[in-house]
Amino acid sequence: MISDEDGDEVGYGQPPKATRFRKGQSGNAKGRPPGRKKSTQIPYDTVLGQLVTINESGQERRVTAAEAFLLHLAKEGLKGRASASKRALQAIHQGRTTVRSQHRNSSPIIRIVLVTPGNPNLALVTLKMGRKLDALRPTARMMLEPWLVEAALTRLGDRRLTMEQQNKVFSATRTPNKVSWPDWWQVKKLA
Repeated sequence: MISDEDGDEVGYGQPPKATRFRKGQSGNAKGRPPGRKKSTQIPYDTVLGQLVTINESGQERRVTAAEAFLLHLAKEGLKGRASASKRALQAIHQGRTTVRSQHRNSSPIIRIVLVTPGNPNLALVTLKMGRKLDALRPTARMMLEPWLVEAALTRLGDRRLTMEQQNKVFSATRTPNKVSWPDWWQVKKLA
C-alpha cells in the first residue's frame, strides 16, 4: 500500500482523502441526462408490433408478432392443449381490455387525404393499397399490393376477366407470386 502526504494509506478502494466525496455530497451532482430514463417495463409494443411472415396453408402473409403469437396459441388450444387454450383466452381478454381503455383515453384520429381527380396514387400509398416503384420520381409506376388484388378478385364472384384484363391486373400487381389466383385464372407470368 502507498501512503499519501498525510500518511494515510491510498490504493484500490481507498482514494486520497482530498478527492473523496464529502458526507452528504452526491457523486452525480448533475443527475441523469435528459432522455435517459431507466425503463423497468418490457417494451411489449416494440416487440409485439414487429411484422413477421407466417405461412398458412402454403400462403405467406405478414402479420404483427402479437397476432402470430395469438394464432399459435389458438392453434395449440384447438389441438387440445388446455394450458395453451387458457393462455390464449387470457391474452385475448387482456388485449380487449387494453384496446377499450386506450379508446376511452384518446380521441379518434381523422386523416383527410386530398386526391387529384383521375390520379388516385396518393390515396393508394396512404391506404397502403399500392406502392410506387421509384418513390423519388414523380412519374414512377404505381403497383398494387397483392392483398388488394386478391380482395378485388373475390368480389368478382362468378364473373371472369378476359385475357387482356388478366394481363393488365397481373402486370399491375407488385408481387404477383404472392397472390392466390383463382382457379379460372389463366395468366401466370407477364406477357
